[in-house]
Amino acid sequence: MNSHVRKGLDEVDLQILHVLQTNAQISNAELARQVNLSPPATHTRVKRLENEGYIDRQVVILNQEKLGFNLLCFIFISTNIHQAEKLEVLENAFAAMPEVLECHCLTGEYDYVLKVAIKDRNDLEAFIRKLNSLGITRIQTSLSLREVKYSTALPIMEEEE
Repeated sequence: MNSHVRKGLDEVDLQILHVLQTNAQISNAELARQVNLSPPATHTRVKRLENEGYIDRQVVILNQEKLGFNLLCFIFISTNIHQAEKLEVLENAFAAMPEVLECHCLTGEYDYVLKVAIKDRNDLEAFIRKLNSLGITRIQTSLSLREVKYSTALPIMEEEE
């Protein structure tokens, strides 16, 4: 049995999740064929996985460059804010910015890292001005030169050792 099996998940559930996270548009019939179940049984399992929260949401991933978002930036942020209410305001501000694809609270030298999709240098400058207006102590921006790997798939079907 897979060491990653969670309470309430069996190997077929993990296979379903693995297939769906790499191809969410697969038909139920094809998914059923791949996991060796009947289509009704597969549909029931998928609905249960959704209802139990194992499937968070299904999205379409767009091509950033084709849509003109030519700069992918990682922005490291330090702040002197320590009061929970003010941190919540700051985090809500990050979450409300459409350019921010991801925001993570960090341990270590910086307090936050933002993954930001920007069209050009002018938009980056405007975005940095927006950040500066939030009372941030220190900002370091790194531009992604080349994407080596991008995945949204979790490694749930690792081979057993």
